[in-house]
Amino acid sequence: MSYVDGFVLAVPQAKLDEYKEMARKASDVWMDHGALAYVECTGDDVPYGELTSFPRAVQAKDDELVIFSWVVYKSRQDRDEILAKVMADPRLKGDMENMPFDGKRMIYGGFESFLDVQKEAAL
Repeated sequence: MSYVDGFVLAVPQAKLDEYKEMARKASDVWMDHGALAYVECTGDDVPYGELTSFPRAVQAKDDELVIFSWVVYKSRQDRDEILAKVMADPRLKGDMENMPFDGKRMIYGGFESFLDVQKEAAL
């Protein structure tokens, strides 16, 4: 089964284009180093819950959008090797130092999949 890194963060709406550019660059780096998939999503239906919710989890402010993203790898071992290469890749050095969001409020983690059901893409 595959291994997945998941991320949830808040991005100021005024910096969304900057974030998208950074994400496009990051996707190239991850894919170049062997990731199987790289997905970035902006929150479209993420209500503020009474106890828990995506906006609460990242302490999203009124002018921020919730971002939900994930990277898929063949295995945990592949993830560890790919992540080491990604972190050393000079293409991301400037982005890592000047991120268009507050990294302290980002939630992330690695997950071992136990179920993966997909429809084959239409050609």
